[in-house]
Amino acid sequence: MKNTRLYLPILLLAGLTSTAQMKKPSAADAKMNAFISGLMSKMTIDEKIGQLNLLTGGEATTGSVVSTGVEEKIRKGQVGGMFSMTTPARIRRVQEIAVTQTRMKIPIIFGQDVIHGYKTTFPIPLALSCTWNLPMIQETARIAAVEATADGLNWTFSPMVDISRDPRWGRISEGSGEDTYLGSQIAKAMVRGYQGDDLAKYNTMMACVKHFALYGAAEAGRDYNVTDMSLDRMYNEYLPPYRAAINAGAGSVMTSFNDINGVPATANKWLMTDVLRKQWGFKGFVVTDYTAVNELIEHGLGDLQTVSALSLKAGVEMDMVGEGFLTTLKKSLNEGKVTRQQIDNACRLVLEAKYKLGLFDDPFRYCNEERAKTEILKPEHLRFAREVAAESFVLLKNDNQLLPLKKSGTIALIGPLANTGANMPGTWSVNSDLANTKSLLQGMQDVLGDQVKILHSMGANLLSDAEYQKRATMFGRDIARDERPEQEIINDALSVAKKADVIVAALGESSEMSGESSSRTNLDIPDTQKRLLEALLKTGKPVVLVLFAGRPLTLSWEQKHVPAILNVWFGGTETGHAVADVLFGDVNPSGKLTATFPQNVGQIPLYYSHKNTGRPLPEGGWFSKFRSNYLDVTNEPLYPFGYGLSYTSFAYSDLVLNGKSFKRGGALTASVTVKNTGAREGKEVVQLYLRDMVGSSTRPVKELKGFQKISLKPGESKQVSFRITEEDLKFYNKDLKFAAEPGAFKVFIGSSSKDNLQADFNFVL
Repeated sequence: MKNTRLYLPILLLAGLTSTAQMKKPSAADAKMNAFISGLMSKMTIDEKIGQLNLLTGGEATTGSVVSTGVEEKIRKGQVGGMFSMTTPARIRRVQEIAVTQTRMKIPIIFGQDVIHGYKTTFPIPLALSCTWNLPMIQETARIAAVEATADGLNWTFSPMVDISRDPRWGRISEGSGEDTYLGSQIAKAMVRGYQGDDLAKYNTMMACVKHFALYGAAEAGRDYNVTDMSLDRMYNEYLPPYRAAINAGAGSVMTSFNDINGVPATANKWLMTDVLRKQWGFKGFVVTDYTAVNELIEHGLGDLQTVSALSLKAGVEMDMVGEGFLTTLKKSLNEGKVTRQQIDNACRLVLEAKYKLGLFDDPFRYCNEERAKTEILKPEHLRFAREVAAESFVLLKNDNQLLPLKKSGTIALIGPLANTGANMPGTWSVNSDLANTKSLLQGMQDVLGDQVKILHSMGANLLSDAEYQKRATMFGRDIARDERPEQEIINDALSVAKKADVIVAALGESSEMSGESSSRTNLDIPDTQKRLLEALLKTGKPVVLVLFAGRPLTLSWEQKHVPAILNVWFGGTETGHAVADVLFGDVNPSGKLTATFPQNVGQIPLYYSHKNTGRPLPEGGWFSKFRSNYLDVTNEPLYPFGYGLSYTSFAYSDLVLNGKSFKRGGALTASVTVKNTGAREGKEVVQLYLRDMVGSSTRPVKELKGFQKISLKPGESKQVSFRITEEDLKFYNKDLKFAAEPGAFKVFIGSSSKDNLQADFNFVL
């Protein structure tokens, strides 16, 4: 392939290829290798190809194709894995076919899209990242693994670690935002949470890092679209979270749908073999995304036989749903288009995953119906989900300390998202119990009891366009439409609002307005909801906007006119209770944004770690002719990366470095004093950024390199320190060598990427 010939010599010269393959196998590896070799020596070529076939059980639809004739294919040894199938009884039945009615009796691996929790659903991943709480995030993955394995599963298609700087892309909701460093830390935490310290334990499951690679940079923010990117940006900004997940021990990787500089990921040998295996030393197996092999035909790479052979040779081991491997690889082998060694290698890696999961020792280790009765939706899981949700919310505005609200008087809860439990878990919550998830209205009633009188009105439809609303409320997330004229619906809401002391407007996106195949070009709050909000503000009553969203929205009008805005994303099973906890002050919000909010769509892509042009506009500046800026709006975001308010306030002072420079092998300590200057106890995310002032290639204006989440009582101060080492200064230079360069650096510490103190130091060789 062209990109292989272009990139690989550069990477070899740069010394980036891994020597991991040269390490002597451990005794455990030797035992596994002997077992797998013995098993494969008895397998026919058809049985080996069968191990490369992943089919869907169709219980939780995540794609447009459903597998047929599954049980018969299993009996013929033509299935290596199943997904979208749950409950121990159903999985046991399928596993029994595999281990009792096939010649080789090889167990099946069972996967599922366990994205942000299982039955106990946590906030969407973008919201989770806004906690900046790595132990908490890791624990959500651990609980997800406990519940999913109790229901018979042993493999999750998570974490999604795609960096995204384009909120038009719906799947920004499924990742950790725009930042490379934070995304890498979260990737590691999620893998550790799912896999624990031993994959063979009954309550751990294999992680699958996705989508490899660069999926979050799809052109125009349109899902599945092409990606074209320089190696500099690839290696410094987009690839690190995938590598972090691999280094954390992830057992599998999923290909992305997009092409990468002309070669679709699923057929991209440079990506799947040269980068993933040779450079990074990945030892697990690669699975395609849903029918991704078949979709190479539409990419223009050939017929099903051709693209299946290309994918296998690129380094893909398992074909999800499309059955191209199953139906064409033997023919390609006979025609010399693939080799037996390539098929054997793919089969071996799939079998190794099953071995590591302990399936050869006990194929039914995950089929314990007693566990399913006792370990799913446990009260302690739900309590933790409520805590996580509350910590993920981001307070965007709070004029005159309108929040928290008093637990007295009358509240008007108005909006199409006020009484819809099914939308609270958010997108990619295919396992959630939607029927029993409480709405915001119910959550407030539970928390407040008879202390507050709550009046409710829908106030507006989700969208004025009924067909658009159908597209935005799929998969059981329906919101009933009121077919009366819009003004009549608003008038009902106004009559309710007149009886209240405070109005809480529950507005924004439905859960399926973000997620896969949910790209948007207009990121405003939907038109009919906006008109409702305008009418509510005209009443003169205090208005709190509780904003539901799966992505950054454009809120310039709301920021100007609405006194208080609490962004609650989609908080999972316990959203209703958690929102009430924060609105009424039982929890002080501490979330910080992990994706920049633009003033308008025209600024996209907008992210804090951008590079300067040769004609930069000074930070905070307005228009200047012949500078890099717009005629109609400033370059500034509406809300920057790292931003988030609290019911208390924090002051930063005394940024001190313990030296003016440090050498290779040394370190520098940067310290700052943070004081709670308000009247409430609160949590603050202290953020460290660095800038390399002069480099052999252009460097970002600022890069996150550390953070600490601290808790302070009113009046309390704490000195927060960060250790800066050579590793923090390294980047892939113009020769793609990962190294720190000597010279001047600037350090920033503060409450966001914009609000910080600064100091200078030098790194010397």
